Amino acid sequence: MSHTESPQFSTATGADVRVRFCPSPTGTPHVGMVRTALFNWAYARHTGGTFVFRIEDTDAARDSEESYSQIIDSLRWLGLDWDEGIDVGGPHGPYRQSERGEIYQRVIAQLIEGGYLYESFSTAEEIDARNIAAGRPKQLGYDNFDRDLSDEQRAAFRAEGREPALRFRVPDTDLSFTDLVRGDITFPAGSTIDFVVVRPNGAPLYTLVNPVDDALMGITHVLRGEDLLSSTPRQIALYHALVELGIAQAIPQFGHLPYVLGEGNKKLSKRDPESNLLHHRSRGFIPEGLLNYLSLLGWSLAPDRDVFSSDEMVAAFDVANVNPNPARFDQKKADAINADHIRLLSEEDFGKRILPYLIAGGALQIEPTEEQLAVIARAVPLVQSRVTVLSEVVGMLGFLFTTSEQLHYEDDALASLKDDAPQVLAAGIAALDALPADAWETAGIQEALQSALVDGLGIKPRLAFGPLRVAASGRRVSPPLFESFELLGREESLARLRRLEQHLAG
Repeated sequence: MSHTESPQFSTATGADVRVRFCPSPTGTPHVGMVRTALFNWAYARHTGGTFVFRIEDTDAARDSEESYSQIIDSLRWLGLDWDEGIDVGGPHGPYRQSERGEIYQRVIAQLIEGGYLYESFSTAEEIDARNIAAGRPKQLGYDNFDRDLSDEQRAAFRAEGREPALRFRVPDTDLSFTDLVRGDITFPAGSTIDFVVVRPNGAPLYTLVNPVDDALMGITHVLRGEDLLSSTPRQIALYHALVELGIAQAIPQFGHLPYVLGEGNKKLSKRDPESNLLHHRSRGFIPEGLLNYLSLLGWSLAPDRDVFSSDEMVAAFDVANVNPNPARFDQKKADAINADHIRLLSEEDFGKRILPYLIAGGALQIEPTEEQLAVIARAVPLVQSRVTVLSEVVGMLGFLFTTSEQLHYEDDALASLKDDAPQVLAAGIAALDALPADAWETAGIQEALQSALVDGLGIKPRLAFGPLRVAASGRRVSPPLFESFELLGREESLARLRRLEQHLAG
């Protein structure tokens, strides 16, 4: 076995760039994971390279098919298409680690034969005891005790019934690389201990299978979270061996993406609602808005541009421009950017996208009628510029699909009514009752109500229509009032005004 002093890092550019996204299916997809997928996807699309998607599912105790399905569904929903991998195939399959056991065993055999791995019988307790006896801090961990065991010593351990783990023999040299985000980084000789790559039961660990997969799949650039930076020297050490054995052509270039922080500038936890991708989707984020915001967690298109399309991001994205400083997830800013993208949708597109939310929220049945779809098409211009997330349309438009008897008055709406509400309602009823059916349209409704309330009762316009809004929608905030009355129709509008009048009188 011989370790080269100067490993060759990939020099791939353009179409030769190969990046990967390789999550573990151990929970709900989170924004940090998706940000990693986005930056890899954008880099592949920018360079004309290849985006590989594989699944690291060797942790049988924690992996779940539900999480696996959620990850795939989330990538598809976001439009982060991959060129090779899960469900797409390619020359380097299978793309699930759980299906690559034979491949790993072949590589393990090569590493053993090359002298890169050795059997380690030490228990955690024995390692601690040796460190204490040597005055060596316990946190330094394994002391390379088993590196040079004799055949007799190994046989004696086996006679005790011990099964060895396999450790990688880390070269006694500095392990250096140029991080694409952070610049030159060196881990001094001796700072990286010999690490376990195969458990005593023969199961290979992440420390082995991840770089082996990267090597066999020809990955040239590894863009991943900052939390994995500490494992990079081990991967580089292992890559020395993989290159020397001809399993890898070169060591990939590494770029470690900044932490995403939450409230109080603490690392965003999987338990934080903001980290849950499915939470954002159910609230009504659209892919365009979410991708735009996630791209800002460590990168920017221009100092004065926060809102842009994925195509614009792809055209400009370079991992070298990623900011190494931690990025903070700001829910208000994310919502604002999502609202901007909602306003950029065509009315027809917006109308289609809100249907699932209206159905899920109970405003519409699973199969809306043609009449209901027509109402939605007419209502779209009234609410598209007023919503931040699509789920808000349930409250905004739900009143259009109920009856005066079933309409629910929200507590804050009733609390907002002033003492003159009965007088306002009576005047409004009289004005609209006098309006002929053929004049029941926005302009006529507005003229009749302004004449009765603003001119007739002398109420300021800002205050005049509050009771009518509550009567029509049951809410303090709703789509424009006169347009709402037009959509509801003459008889339903009058019925709602009379019902609130009776409610207040009762």
